[in-house]
Amino acid sequence: MGKFVYEGTVHVEFEDRVLAHLQFVIGVKLRRGESFHFSWRDDVSLGDGRTTVWLHPRSSIVYKYYGSRRPALNRAWLDALSITANSNSGLYVVPEPPEYTEAQPHPGDELH
Repeated sequence: MGKFVYEGTVHVEFEDRVLAHLQFVIGVKLRRGESFHFSWRDDVSLGDGRTTVWLHPRSSIVYKYYGSRRPALNRAWLDALSITANSNSGLYVVPEPPEYTEAQPHPGDELH
């Protein structure tokens, strides 16, 4: 289990694979200078609620991975997470979809 640490005070655990995808999506938005909400479900030990933080380009964020190997990224999952990040409700973890195949167009790809 990796950790997402926000502003040094909010610590939440995610599987390394989930964390790698979140890091990519968050990084893209912050590099563009975009601010947005990021929400997740809390562990039962914390009351089984939900936490939301406001991410902005000056946020202090740490991604701490348990494993030493970088997980492979699934383009379809990155796209799905990006859609949530660009929505009014902000970024939240959605289930990992199957990876794109060569026969499937990626969202945003132009069909000729």
